[in-house]
Amino acid sequence: MSIHKTKKREIPPTHPGEMIREDFMPDYKLTTASLANALGVSRQTINELLRERRAITPTMALRLSRLFGNSPEFWLNIQHARDLWESEMRFQKELKKIRPLNAA
Repeated sequence: MSIHKTKKREIPPTHPGEMIREDFMPDYKLTTASLANALGVSRQTINELLRERRAITPTMALRLSRLFGNSPEFWLNIQHARDLWESEMRFQKELKKIRPLNAA
């Protein structure tokens, strides 16, 4: 049994970089440089993430979860939702051509 979506999402799910920039950094009073230092990565890496030009990798999810005390799955699920939405938007014409199979 599957649950069918009744309405398509029109706006993209929040990018993890936006969440870090808007929710986590102000709460912890972090700058780009201090976040990069705490995570052991370059400022360029953090800058690209915050500007939503870089995705969360499993390694980055582990780093962020260690720093902020949440799970790596939290970060990967946010990224996964964003990736699926972007792919669905990018390939919607091709996807509409695929007809679902019905079990006999």
